[in-house]
Amino acid sequence: MSVDNVTPGEMMTIAASRALSNDDVCFVGIGAPSAACNVARLTHAPDITLIYESGTIGTAPDVLPLSIGDGELCETALTTVSVPEMFRYWLQGGRITIGFLGAAQIDRFGNINTTVIGDYARPTVRLPGGGGAPEIASASREVFVTMAQSKRGMVERIDFFTSFGHGEGGDHRRRLGLQTKGPTLLVTDLAIWKPDPETKAFTVVSLHPGVTRQAVQETCGWPVRFADDLDETPPPSDVELETLRALKARTEAAHAGRAGGGTRKGPNDG
Repeated sequence: MSVDNVTPGEMMTIAASRALSNDDVCFVGIGAPSAACNVARLTHAPDITLIYESGTIGTAPDVLPLSIGDGELCETALTTVSVPEMFRYWLQGGRITIGFLGAAQIDRFGNINTTVIGDYARPTVRLPGGGGAPEIASASREVFVTMAQSKRGMVERIDFFTSFGHGEGGDHRRRLGLQTKGPTLLVTDLAIWKPDPETKAFTVVSLHPGVTRQAVQETCGWPVRFADDLDETPPPSDVELETLRALKARTEAAHAGRAGGGTRKGPNDG
C-alpha cells in the first residue's frame, strides 16, 4: 500500500491496532482507542474481547460508539454486567490484559491528564475528566495510549495527574504498591514509543513512513530520545486501510444528526 494517500490519523490507528492480539481482553476508551481496537477485531484479531466501561463484554460494534452508553455496544455485546461488577471483578480482579486510553496531556513517563488545562481552581480549559481511566491505568496488566502529537499535548509536566503512568520514572509504580506494568506503548500520528526498561521514559522505537526525527521533536515538549535501532513502521495494508475507512464511513452514516444529542464522553475516558 502506498502511503501517499494515508493520513497521519489513519497511520496512528492502524499502527495501534497491530499491538493487539486474539488473546487480549481489552478495556476500551472512546475515540481513537475504540477505532484501533475495532480495526484489530475486524482484521487480525477476530477473537479479541472488547470491554467498555458501561459493562458491555465481548462487544462487536458495527459502528464506533459515540459514548460508553451508546446502544450499539449493548446490542452487540455477548453480555452486559453492572458497572460495579465490571470494575471489581473484571478490572480490579486482574482480568484485563490491556487498558487502551487516550490523553489530552501526557508526559515522558506516561502520566495522563484529562481533567484540566491550567490551574485546577481556575483552569483555562476544563476537560471531560477521568471517568474510569484512573482505575484502568492502575489495574490493567498494561496500558496502551494513542494520541496525536503536539507540544500542547506532550508536555514536560502535566497540569493534573488524572491517570498514573510511571510517576517520576524508574520503580515509582512498584514503590507505590502497583504490581501492574503501567504504560508500555504510546502510538502517535508520527511514531511508536515504548518506555525505557530502566528509566521508564518513553523512547521512539519506530517512525511512521515519511516522518523525520525533527518532526517528532518539533511536536513534543520534552527532549526526545530515539532508539539506537530505530525502525520504520510498516505502511497500512490494503485490508487494514479499507477496514478502517469502511468502519468510519458506517459510523458517520449511522451518527449523522445524532452527535448533538445526549451526553457524550471525551476520547480519554475509559
